[in-house]
Parts: sequence; C-alpha cells; structure tokens
Amino acid sequence: MRLDAFAEHGEFAPGRIAEQLRTTRDEIAQTVGLGRDAVLRPERIASQKTQKRLREMVEILNRVEPRFGSALIAYAWYRSEPLAGFGGQTAMQLVREGRASEVMDYIDAVDAGVFA
Repeated sequence: MRLDAFAEHGEFAPGRIAEQLRTTRDEIAQTVGLGRDAVLRPERIASQKTQKRLREMVEILNRVEPRFGSALIAYAWYRSEPLAGFGGQTAMQLVREGRASEVMDYIDAVDAGVFA
C-alpha cells in the first residue's frame, strides 16, 4: 500500500489509516501507543509525536505487506506476531516503546535471509 493512501494534506490521517485497515481511530491510537485525543483533535493529529508514530507504523506495514499479500494481514502480524530476538514482543509493542528502527532493521535482516 502506498504511503499516500494513508495521508491527507501531506500528513498521516488516522481516519484514512483506520479505514484502510478496517478498524477504528481508537484502535489506531492504541496500536501506536497514543491517547484517543491524538487521533481525534486536529492539532494533536498534526503534532510531531503523532505523525512520527503513524509514519513508523505505516512504514513497517509497507515493508511487510508484500510478504503477506495484504495490508490487513500485515496489520494483524504487526499487532500479534512475536519477533524473534525481542523477548516475545510484537512490532506494535516495540514501536510503542520507541524502537521502530529496530523493527525495521529486523525486517530488513529477515528479507536478507539473516533470520529464518
């Protein structure tokens, strides 16, 4: 899925993300570790923290979607699949802890055949 499918006016739009992933804004907020207001109030949606968290999730989903064949399955993986070497934590949990770059490095390593 292209990044712009999740954006409006140059910003990641929680409503569009929720629509594409067939979920709610509230779930998107929980998934990226933000409060409900962060995905409902325009000034909070535009904040650097909200945009960063949404971008990280979308970038990870875009990296794994080809592997799974759909954004919905990639999203399910993101939320529920424990990653090897991270103590049973999921990509969602790691992003919420500010460790998105580690998740992206892990995905790159898997794609390169380092992890099987």
